Amino acid sequence: MAGVPTSLVAATGLVGGYGVARWTKKRPLGGVALAAAGTVAAWGWQQKAGTKAAVALSGAYVAAFAGSHPLAKKIGAWPSVFAVAGGVALASWVVADRRG
Repeated sequence: MAGVPTSLVAATGLVGGYGVARWTKKRPLGGVALAAAGTVAAWGWQQKAGTKAAVALSGAYVAAFAGSHPLAKKIGAWPSVFAVAGGVALASWVVADRRG
């Protein structure tokens, strides 16, 4: 997994978690996908940028998940998920991935 950008893992976790929950109609299954990708991303953040960065980006990941719910009421579910996934991906790239 060393070659996979953490920004991609995090964004995929948010989008994939929602997709799994929606398509299977089993929210806990979507939560498993979300948590699994978040765990992989957090490990990558810690390896690339250190513990403080990993904690901050993990917090952003969880906040994006939580924030997507009220945002969805304003702009729709999928646009909300893509917006927060993009935000987390950008933060992840800036903090961890661009360092190489």
